[in-house]
Amino acid sequence: MARCELTGKGPIVKNLVSHSNIKTKSRAMPNIRQKQVFSRALNQMVSLKMAASTIRSMEHMGGFDTFVLNQPDKVLSHRALAVKQRIKRRLNRDSKKGEKQ
Repeated sequence: MARCELTGKGPIVKNLVSHSNIKTKSRAMPNIRQKQVFSRALNQMVSLKMAASTIRSMEHMGGFDTFVLNQPDKVLSHRALAVKQRIKRRLNRDSKKGEKQ
């Protein structure tokens, strides 16, 4: 079962309704792809499974780092949560470095 690691988007069950109102169950699978995105905070590529709609949302919000930091921890996978923690640590370390100078 494919699931987006950033939004938790997965397959849904829906009804196909014919003209004669006969309902047939079907599953709609999200467009999940293994993608490598660049994290500016970490200065490296991060590989995650994400939906195409997530990629569009990420570009709209201003990049991978801001998107991941704004996502609630509940919807993130373990791998995405680990990346989020690494980004937070790097940003905190860089901000402390800037205060000392």
